[in-house]
Amino acid sequence: METRDNLSSTGSDVIISVKNLKKYYNKGEIKALDDVSLDIRKGEVLVVIGPSGSGKSTLLRSLNLTEVPTDGSIFFDGVDITAKKIRNEKGRMVKLNLDLHRQRMGMVFQHFNLFPHKTIIENMTLAPVKVKHVPKAEAEKKAMDLLQRVGLKDRAKAYPIQLSGGQKQRVAIVRALCMNPEVMLFDEPTSALDPEMVGEVLAVMKNLAKEGMTMVVVTHEMGFAKEVADRVIFMAEGAIVEQGTPDEIFSNPKDERTQGFLKSVLNV
Repeated sequence: METRDNLSSTGSDVIISVKNLKKYYNKGEIKALDDVSLDIRKGEVLVVIGPSGSGKSTLLRSLNLTEVPTDGSIFFDGVDITAKKIRNEKGRMVKLNLDLHRQRMGMVFQHFNLFPHKTIIENMTLAPVKVKHVPKAEAEKKAMDLLQRVGLKDRAKAYPIQLSGGQKQRVAIVRALCMNPEVMLFDEPTSALDPEMVGEVLAVMKNLAKEGMTMVVVTHEMGFAKEVADRVIFMAEGAIVEQGTPDEIFSNPKDERTQGFLKSVLNV
């Protein structure tokens, strides 16, 4: 079993700690992430905003190493998941089992990534049964409970093609929840939806926030950020330019780049 001997020093309530993260392309000519450091606390709703190409999605995908950084460290629950090896409880260096850590982070993308040839209930139970070896009946019961929570219990036997975009994204969220994650990562989850479908997806996310789920959300939905976020981060050119409470960022931004971005998206 892996131990947490490489503990992040920022406190026991920090679940993710990013240290000097860099992601470069073309031999350093393109800096998607440029020395980003960040702590995310348990139960926190962190919303990341910024213009296209600012590094928001690269940062989010780096948190579970979907995107492999060029340099820097990411501690998840005290374990440096960027390390190739880690010291086990017997003091021996062993290969880091990244999949075990990824199972504790649910991720929802812009596009739903549902298997088109499987029913909704099959999409939801596949990973718990195959990866975590949850008994099928137990996995199906949890899936049905989650579908009921998001108003889609009657669609359990339907196929993805039979669902609207908003319904598919709600399924994608509760599919991630079937793995009992400790953190949920959302990469612009409403950007591919028609405007009338955005609200139903945001409602599910708001409920998760109320229940205390740790969430990191990259979004263009400023209303959601204002209402739900504990902290808002504004990124530009691969760096964190400014961060603070929603009131601080939206009502009194300090940096000119933040001010210009908000003026453009809020039409103020």
